[in-house]
Amino acid sequence: LGSDHGGFALKEEIKEYLTGQGIEVRDFGSFHPEAVDYADTAYPLAKAVAAGECEKGILCCGTGIGMSIAANKVKGAYAALVSDTYSAKRSRLSNDANILCMGAFTIGDKVREELTTVFIQNDFISGSSSQVKVDAYKEYDAER
Repeated sequence: LGSDHGGFALKEEIKEYLTGQGIEVRDFGSFHPEAVDYADTAYPLAKAVAAGECEKGILCCGTGIGMSIAANKVKGAYAALVSDTYSAKRSRLSNDANILCMGAFTIGDKVREELTTVFIQNDFISGSSSQVKVDAYKEYDAER
């Protein structure tokens, strides 16, 4: 988990929710609600996910946009900004996203838990019709 100051409260809520579910959480910051740039948190989290140190990541800021842009700059990080459960599910099943980005100011409490659960519980469907598309962007990513 990671956030900037705008997503701090959301990150803390998600941390409490996940640990309550018995899921181990690594907190990449922000550890207190003061100004933190997107990259200060997004890069270390995205690098850890891309390196396989963490299975998946969740980043929060005011809208989720800044975190998703910053995380996607890391080779091997595939961050998806989502605000509905269908997109959260498809980000995993069809797109093999490994980082969920959410906006603290754009979605409600109940939806946050649903997005987190759907993202955590679903995995990419290897061999599906999306495989060719995912292979293509991963190939491009490997070349950069």
